[in-house]
Amino acid sequence: MSLLTELDYIPDGFLQAEAGDLHKILQGPTLIHLPGRRPEPLFVSILLHGNEDTGLLAMQSVLAKYANQELPRALSLFIGNVDAARDGLRRLENQPDYNRIWPGADENGSAEHAMMAKIVNIMQERKVFASIDIHNNTGLNPHYACLNRLNHSFFHLALLFSRIVVYFTTPKGVQSEAFAAICPAVTVECGKPGGQSGTEHAANFVEAALHLSAIPAHPVASHDLDLFHTVAVVKVPEAITFSVGGMDSDLSLEENIDHLNFRELEAGTRLGLVATGCPIAIEAKDESGNDVSHHHFEIRNGQLLTRRPVMPAMLTRDARIIRQDCLCYLMERLAWHP
Repeated sequence: MSLLTELDYIPDGFLQAEAGDLHKILQGPTLIHLPGRRPEPLFVSILLHGNEDTGLLAMQSVLAKYANQELPRALSLFIGNVDAARDGLRRLENQPDYNRIWPGADENGSAEHAMMAKIVNIMQERKVFASIDIHNNTGLNPHYACLNRLNHSFFHLALLFSRIVVYFTTPKGVQSEAFAAICPAVTVECGKPGGQSGTEHAANFVEAALHLSAIPAHPVASHDLDLFHTVAVVKVPEAITFSVGGMDSDLSLEENIDHLNFRELEAGTRLGLVATGCPIAIEAKDESGNDVSHHHFEIRNGQLLTRRPVMPAMLTRDARIIRQDCLCYLMERLAWHP
């Protein structure tokens, strides 16, 4: 039995529902196809993580605006993890991460993997115009766009949202990478959930994309974007206890660690305190899965320090998110010459 429900209409109550109440309206993951003046659809995915509601709020705003008029372009809207949204969680303990199971994922074989592959096939048959995946994060971050291709059309789409653009190739199995194989695709990070500015920003971006007749293919000037490349993902090993601002753990992260996001940190910046005898506090792996922990970090006099200049993103104070996903990503500026 497929997990996916397909509709060609907006269900009653959807435009007014909070994320936690969607399970009363939708049976589960749902793909809604709506017509528009231009037939090639814009694909938008929301709530791949159940605690990230900006995508829902933004799409409710856009769809309410066009309630009595034709959309400028066909729209296919995927509402992802309805069950996790009910509980306000990124994912339930028995679930995979809905943004790690798209085609290209390291693992395969679950019903959720099959569902995501089916969605990509459906959208390819519908000649998808472009793809937008809307997310929030739990730390203090600017609004920025992420992409998986250094391609002019991808840059033009991303720049409709932000001049801050992050290029990444890991983790695998993300929505934007799966859609990048068939159309320009971008992920947008809209700050913390529930923020009005994030909702308005995402809604304006989606509407701008709906109005595009085509996505330009000409070069983007390098001075028009701040381009970064994700070079490592940082995690706290399962065997290590940690806290944020606490003291009774192997690793005590700085109280306001998320204030370091998108700041170019100097070598020697302290990220936390490490208990005596703790052999390793965090693990950093590059895009090939190589351990680069000692390249970026060191423990000196009980302090966890950066070993070289680096810029983190998505540092969070949320212990559940750190365990389910990661502590942060490390980035470097990427020179771009059209």
